Amino acid sequence: MTNKSFSTKRFRNIGVLTIASVYFLILVGGIVRSTGSGMGCPDWPKCFGSWVPPTSIEELPDNYLEVYRDKRIQKNQKVAGYLSNLGFEEVATQLLQHPTAYLETEFNVQKTWIEYLNRVVGVLIGFLIILTLLYSFTYYRTDKAIVYLSVISFLLVIFQGWLGSLVVSTNLLPVMITIHMALALVMVAVLIYAVARSQYQVLQQRMFFFSRKIYLLLWLVIIITFGQTLLGTQVREMIDLIAFNFNYLNREQWISQLDVSFYIHRSFSWVLLLINLYLTFLLFRLKDGLINKLLMALLFFLGAEILIGVIMANWAIPAFLQPLHLVIATLIFGVQFYLLIIYGYATRFKKVAQIVV
Repeated sequence: MTNKSFSTKRFRNIGVLTIASVYFLILVGGIVRSTGSGMGCPDWPKCFGSWVPPTSIEELPDNYLEVYRDKRIQKNQKVAGYLSNLGFEEVATQLLQHPTAYLETEFNVQKTWIEYLNRVVGVLIGFLIILTLLYSFTYYRTDKAIVYLSVISFLLVIFQGWLGSLVVSTNLLPVMITIHMALALVMVAVLIYAVARSQYQVLQQRMFFFSRKIYLLLWLVIIITFGQTLLGTQVREMIDLIAFNFNYLNREQWISQLDVSFYIHRSFSWVLLLINLYLTFLLFRLKDGLINKLLMALLFFLGAEILIGVIMANWAIPAFLQPLHLVIATLIFGVQFYLLIIYGYATRFKKVAQIVV
């Protein structure tokens, strides 16, 4: 019993640490983008051909811009060939014809080391995911789903690493960044579910009736938040392109250059807030301690997210707020998903008598 308790706590602790690390990586990734450091290392997995990046331009050959551009083009052509063979000819064409794919960024020591930090954190998360997978085998006989979820998270990390190399080789091609963000959210959800499932006995101790309205509403806010986050990622991609065109100057003019996606994203945030407020009202009526704490966190994150969005839209998109805006959006998604799991374990999965609110 003691060994089982230790194994359970060990898996939970490493799982929570891994989830926190993924959120930290999302924050670091936001810092990379807000500082324009995405191409601080023009190759992958090494940085300027070395495991430890250079500290001055004197360490690089005179033609380093052409060297790494040509390497990226060769890689893109190879990937485009694979995509064409799989039937994704339009994506392959976009990959080869997008103008930013052939641009090269000059060496900047600060941006290089910011991007390098991003990669180091990614490697550390890889090790944590491996530990999560190893510790999950404790549940192989009692709950194989936890093992399968850990395997999925491990495969997602590998795929994210490969996708990260494409993000670099395509010079931050917008569609690649969106997919990268979508998979990060999926990874967060998989890890949260794996950790929560390992604690199902505690979660099932809650007792309240099942409401189809609440259950469907939870799924609705999760799906909407997922879509809103990806739409925000696309807006951010436009901002990155505008910032590049303005040489990262005249920030007060950037908002006026955005298209209708920005205004949809901004307006829809208020719709999302109202739906979450209604959901919060329904869940508060359950009078559950853990759920109430999560709801308070959700309201705090929603308020902070909208406040930051308003400041960014009206005060020239302060660079330090951009990564916060991104990471809070993913925190909202995580809290909503955890609420769904708790509600499911306490009601539907226990086959508690169903009533309609």
